[in-house]
Amino acid sequence: MSDQQSKVEQDRKLLNDAQAKGTGATLGAYMRLSGPGWLQSAITLGGGSLAGALFLGALGGVSMLWLQLMAIVMGVVMLSAISYVTLSTGERPFDAINQHINPVLGWGWLIATSLANMIWCMPQFSLCYTSLNNNLLPDAWEDSRSAQVIVSLIILAIVSFVVFLNARRGAAAKVFDLLLKGLVGMIVLCFFGVVVVLTLQGQLDWGAIFAGFIPDPSQLFNPSGEIGALVAGLPEAGQAFWSSEIVPMQRDQMIAATATAVGINMTFLMPYSMLHRGWDKTFRGLARFDLMTGMAIPYVVVTSCVVIAAAFAFNAKADAEFLSTDPATFQTSPLFKETSGTLWKRVATESEAGTPYADLSAPEQAAAVARMAALPEAEKRIAASTVKRNAAALAGTLAPLIGEKNANRVFGLGVFGMGFSTIIILMLINGFVFCEAVGKPDHKMYYAAGCLVAGVIGAMWPFVWGGTSQFWFTVVASTFGAMLLPIAYVTFYMMMNSRSLMGAEKPTGGRMLAWNVLMGVSTLGATVWAITSIYNKATNTSSPQTALEGKVIIGMVVVYLALVVIGFFVKPKSAAAAKSVTG
Repeated sequence: MSDQQSKVEQDRKLLNDAQAKGTGATLGAYMRLSGPGWLQSAITLGGGSLAGALFLGALGGVSMLWLQLMAIVMGVVMLSAISYVTLSTGERPFDAINQHINPVLGWGWLIATSLANMIWCMPQFSLCYTSLNNNLLPDAWEDSRSAQVIVSLIILAIVSFVVFLNARRGAAAKVFDLLLKGLVGMIVLCFFGVVVVLTLQGQLDWGAIFAGFIPDPSQLFNPSGEIGALVAGLPEAGQAFWSSEIVPMQRDQMIAATATAVGINMTFLMPYSMLHRGWDKTFRGLARFDLMTGMAIPYVVVTSCVVIAAAFAFNAKADAEFLSTDPATFQTSPLFKETSGTLWKRVATESEAGTPYADLSAPEQAAAVARMAALPEAEKRIAASTVKRNAAALAGTLAPLIGEKNANRVFGLGVFGMGFSTIIILMLINGFVFCEAVGKPDHKMYYAAGCLVAGVIGAMWPFVWGGTSQFWFTVVASTFGAMLLPIAYVTFYMMMNSRSLMGAEKPTGGRMLAWNVLMGVSTLGATVWAITSIYNKATNTSSPQTALEGKVIIGMVVVYLALVVIGFFVKPKSAAAAKSVTG
């Protein structure tokens, strides 16, 4: 018996003995053996989660807290489903999908996962670099592309060593698990601390916060929270303009926040990380416990804390200079540069509307600024809420308690932990993907190649992911993830209902009905978000580039759906052939 098999037998005996002793002993065993759920937490608490939560709080206040809670619940349902299927059958999901469901869905799942890994690695390296350069080591070097590359390669070397620990299994893998749990715990404490500070200062309305966890789908179509109230109090022309500005922005953030809760690459990680540990039917209860305590709870705590802090700091808030009606004072506000384009559209006449603010002559700009400064305070507060802040700005909420320098370091540490842990997991997933693609599970060379491909591409972010908006490119990647997620959800729904795959392990009666209802709601939700995202991209004709992007997206969707239909006709032959080979 190999060391891996011996370890699995020890874990199985520990679980069986604990279950015989009762609930308390079982929970203790679960906590000792947990692991894959913490891997999920390490990836979901990344740059996309931070960026999405920051802007949700700034734009919608605490009224949109329900969104991330709903998204993680749907994600846990689907991850529980793929865990149940994998542990019940012992089959590798990629092969199972190809043989029993549809090879196009299987390959689509695998390719989309690999693409997501490589796309998402870039903003995580960017996030790590930004937190080091701005928060943790602000005076250590001069920011430049060469510095970005050097620091990113150093991070890559460290991350690769950590990934190597996990591949070694045994004691090294245990160290890896403890490291990830420590990183997740640090992230939770950093952002939880902000809410504790604000609560002690009496700055938070907890009634409104609890109300924000009640779902409100109308936010897809109307401005929400305090911004919604400000818009409703404007004259008709102001209401029409700001609604047309706020609602699409709000909808995009809702989609992005949903996509960062559970991405398609996370659906690949869960089953393969369990198989990698040798888990089987005995471990099904542990898998569900692991998802709740290792992923869902940390995610809800961190993202909710970020939304609450961002709402307090930025929602309907503006500095005194920005609220001034004096044009000279108004221009000195740091918010002016970020909002001038939008405010110019608000005050421009029909004859001026086609000319961007930046293209106006100096006298024309001076006249435009005077008109912007004269806008009502409510409209300025609305405009200020559309500015995409960064983590450094949010760190200011801790300054009254621990000082500005310490606040920057604490937040920098949390942000760095988010990016660093996510890089580790993205590389691990890509290792699993490469092994499955060539049909050689746990092959060390292909596994290492997959890990390094994702890491190297991520470290090259300065050539692709640079610029002042690097922090917010994560939201773009989140929207891309939303369009891919239904591929996985539809596939898992079909797997759970496949008699040829599940055999005697297929749930029946009330259990099957419960699974179908929960999975159906989750699949429908993911599909609605995806359709909304695709529609927004396809109908965006604000520039020739965005119009072209919309056409490309529509073309990709049409081609893929056509291939899926063909795959269902190919699948029975493949399944039959597989059955004849096995006996």
